[in-house]
Amino acid sequence: MKVVRFCLKEYLDSHNISRYELSKRAGIGYPVIDGYYKNKVYRLDGYNLGRIIEALNCQLTDILTVVEE
Repeated sequence: MKVVRFCLKEYLDSHNISRYELSKRAGIGYPVIDGYYKNKVYRLDGYNLGRIIEALNCQLTDILTVVEE
């Protein structure tokens, strides 16, 4: 079965951006960003995703990946 996974950790690490900085840029609480960073999200929130990719100036495919589980 294929599942969608966040690769936000890799993206932030490679761009030298902290979770705290992303939280401030996107206007999303740190615990929510931390959940995405640790891939502990069970439902994707389109509103938050939009704010994150806007804050990072990236594409959705830069922070999400599809993997075989």
